[in-house]
Amino acid sequence: MFGIITKAALAIALAAAVFFAIEAPGIAGSDVATFVSVGADTSVPYGWVEFCARYRGECEDDDRAVQPIELTPAAMRKIQRINAWVNKNIVAVSDQDHWGVVDQWDYPTDGKGDCEDFALLKRRMLIEEGFPRQALLMTVVKESNGDGHAILTIKTNRGEFVLDNLSNEVKPWTKAPYRFVKRQSETNQNVWVSIGAPTSEPLYVSK
Repeated sequence: MFGIITKAALAIALAAAVFFAIEAPGIAGSDVATFVSVGADTSVPYGWVEFCARYRGECEDDDRAVQPIELTPAAMRKIQRINAWVNKNIVAVSDQDHWGVVDQWDYPTDGKGDCEDFALLKRRMLIEEGFPRQALLMTVVKESNGDGHAILTIKTNRGEFVLDNLSNEVKPWTKAPYRFVKRQSETNQNVWVSIGAPTSEPLYVSK
């Protein structure tokens, strides 16, 4: 069911892309990102654990090698279009208002969701477009006020970028206004690794 929904949504997104008039940024100079420095294995977000209990087939890991995205202009345009389409067509709502719980990771199949739901949908749509899952990494960050937030990090051969429900711009990770905390490992999506110097983890992610 979900595959049908997202494929239909993706077809609409790509067909409607001309209305967004999104131009791919240059893949040189200041637009080139660096690579995130990851550390030791760390705790797995409860939201991901619960998500995997409901979508077991999507959380099975395999022995596929790490594979970054080949960041051609065409690939960047497709990434931008999916990011902007999801941001435009999903209504932001907190998990408390949506599900009656503080934190629940899920696909926004009813057209509503919060930050991790946006990221999960973008990840799913990019996978369906042929992008390697190993390069599409769910990531937990902290905002300047300490609140938890979830974004999607994409690892390319030209550095790492973030897809954020709070911005239509696909930014190099160093330009995102967050303190990076942890993300999925490239080698195993069910293992999470710390990012940068140790920091306290947010209790849950929102927005």
